[in-house]
Amino acid sequence: MKKNAIIYCENEFGKIDGKVANGLVRHSEKYNIIGIIDSTKSGLDAGEYLDGVKNSISIFRTIDIAMDYLDTTPEYFIYGIAPLESFLDKKQREIFFTAMKRGLNIINGMAEYFTDDLEFIQKAKEANVKIIDIRKPPSRKELHHFSGRIFDVKVPVITVLGTDCAVGKRTTALLLVQALKQKGLKTTFISTGQTGLIQGAKYGIAIDVLSSGYATGAVENAVVNAYENENPDIIIVEGQGALSHPAFLSSCAIIKGAQPDAIILQHAPKRKSRCDYPKIAMPKLASEIKQLEVFSNSKVIVITINHENMTDPELIDTIRTYEGQYQCPTTDVLKYGCNKLVKELLNIFPSLKKQLSKIPQLQG
Repeated sequence: MKKNAIIYCENEFGKIDGKVANGLVRHSEKYNIIGIIDSTKSGLDAGEYLDGVKNSISIFRTIDIAMDYLDTTPEYFIYGIAPLESFLDKKQREIFFTAMKRGLNIINGMAEYFTDDLEFIQKAKEANVKIIDIRKPPSRKELHHFSGRIFDVKVPVITVLGTDCAVGKRTTALLLVQALKQKGLKTTFISTGQTGLIQGAKYGIAIDVLSSGYATGAVENAVVNAYENENPDIIIVEGQGALSHPAFLSSCAIIKGAQPDAIILQHAPKRKSRCDYPKIAMPKLASEIKQLEVFSNSKVIVITINHENMTDPELIDTIRTYEGQYQCPTTDVLKYGCNKLVKELLNIFPSLKKQLSKIPQLQG
């Protein structure tokens, strides 16, 4: 059963740095989200604010107000912000201590590990609650070097990569997984970041906290384990950062570890500069495609769009332009669904069509 949780996302819900909260409001297999803490949007419905569709998740001004108002008592307090600098000031630490005093277990997705912090350890002990550091790396004996086992995977492996951080890669990947499952294909998702893991992904690891010697092996191990354990028809791997981004190496490890058979590329046409790096301009879509295809020895088969700051007419015009310019299907999965993605995957990978042809016989 899902555990009830509230998410702290002060001043960031619906924004780029609120991507953990945004993702959990849209999808969670592990937690039942019953409230958001963001005083700048208190009183609003989280789903309506985020995507224009009400989902009965209320936004509250403080933890105490949420706890007093909610009919259902939450068990977990999730930190829903993903800042570039993962260090808490004294005021922010007190927010967690307040949550623990109210009996809430802590889910921490930052690279600042509370289970290594003596004050957090003591506060948790006093309140008799748990702290879970989602991004804390495994012990050395649980890490993996690249082995080459990835070449034994005999089903399509698709990576959903992007031109920037927080551009919608995970959202597109999860919606694609759902669409493929609805079609009847056995589909497995590999998470490579904290949000996907908090959402309940069975396979994956937070890549960005691993040393370069183990990151590639960690991705390979996750894909191979999913292949061997689940016997899927197709595997979808979440991307991180961007291959061209000078600050991050995660895309390199994901591409080398997963050895994708095809790439879906997520892009925000109206974004002028890199997320958290206002002095670094966004890359041209053509240059990102070229880099990805050379580095991966694979092909970008679909372009998916993040419609931030775009009007509907602008979005429609951009889709038409990209399809003409890049000769590949283009869409916005939040607006228009994943039909184009599924159709292209079926066209490119005959094994998927073959598997679908068996389904009526199996069900009959």
